[in-house]
Amino acid sequence: MAARQLSLTEADRTIGEELADWGKVALLETTGRISGMPVRNAVGFIEGDDASLTIAAGTDESDWALNLRAHPTCRATIGERLRAYEAHEIDGPDRSSALRELILKYGTPAERLGHGPVFRLTESP
Repeated sequence: MAARQLSLTEADRTIGEELADWGKVALLETTGRISGMPVRNAVGFIEGDDASLTIAAGTDESDWALNLRAHPTCRATIGERLRAYEAHEIDGPDRSSALRELILKYGTPAERLGHGPVFRLTESP
């Protein structure tokens, strides 16, 4: 049985918020699939020409990815910008391209990204 990821510590949350303030990561807010409560996680992203965001999880068991599968509406903060999005899981060549771009942007730690789902977040009206 795979070990579940532990919740982020308060220090980790602060680091994620700081990186989001700098525009290095997106602070993703999903709806908890069990609790129904807002959950925030810092995630790496690629921004598309159409203002969409592409994000990827390291495993199929990532809580934020499971939350998006259950409730695809979400919000993301990058710098001063807070926007609402609809998540769409992507596959095939688009998935491979997104993973490659994320690894090139974030370096070696991102290499584990091929093991989890990839989502394109499109802006909600």
